[in-house]
Parts: sequence; C-alpha cells; structure tokens
Amino acid sequence: MAHTAEWKVRLHLFEDDEGTTKAHVVLDTGTTALTGEGAARCHPADANVPEIGDELAAGRAMVDLAKQLLTTAERDVRGLETTGPGPALRPAAL
Repeated sequence: MAHTAEWKVRLHLFEDDEGTTKAHVVLDTGTTALTGEGAARCHPADANVPEIGDELAAGRAMVDLAKQLLTTAERDVRGLETTGPGPALRPAAL
C-alpha cells in the first residue's frame, strides 16, 4: 500500500527594531513540529530591497529546518538499526 502524508509549513517574516529581517518557519507533521530560524541584515552600502532580505531570511530558516529534519531522520534510522529485527537501514547520502 502506498504511503501518503500531508505536512503543513508556516513561514513568518518580520523586521525587528534594528532593521533585521527575521524568518520563523514551522513544520507541523501532525505528530510533531520542528522550527527553523533565519535572519538577514542589509549592509549599509547596499540598496535597501526588502524582498532580498525576505528571501535570505526565509532561505536561511528553511536550511535550518532542513538540517533539523535530516538529523531527526538519521536518529530515527539509527534507532531502527539498534532495536529492530529486519534489515539494517542506511541513511541516504547527503
């Protein structure tokens, strides 16, 4: 039987009082949630283009989230290897 799932991702972008764009991303699997954080600050010599700050902060938050998700999966695989009967599982190459 094929496995299907739907996970929800929420991304919030905001600028703090110092002008730093911050991103907060939440992955909700229905049974657990992971949170990633990212930030971007415009260099004083650069043009202020808010969309670029949003992209950088969001991208950094998603990278943070992706690292956490991969770490969780690798930990789960190691847990199966030590508890299981059944064939040993190996994490995918990163």
